[in-house]
Amino acid sequence: MPRIEIYSTPFCPYCLAAKRLLDGKGVRYHDTDVSRAPELRQEMMTRANGRYTVPQIFINGQHVGGFDELNALERSGRLDPLLAA
Repeated sequence: MPRIEIYSTPFCPYCLAAKRLLDGKGVRYHDTDVSRAPELRQEMMTRANGRYTVPQIFINGQHVGGFDELNALERSGRLDPLLAA
């Protein structure tokens, strides 16, 4: 099972969409709420090469980006192999 990490905030529609996509795949993920934790947002930004918007998604330590990038992986058929690794 891959290690999936999502940095998010509770009311972000893109965060909810990313979680819904992953839930539909039946995979588990670790969700880190950065809305009230500046140190966690800074951690996210460091790991995501300066990107500060949420969500920021990592699969097995590899930064895949936000919801748009996750959805593009899904549409191109490249998400399932990442989740199977």
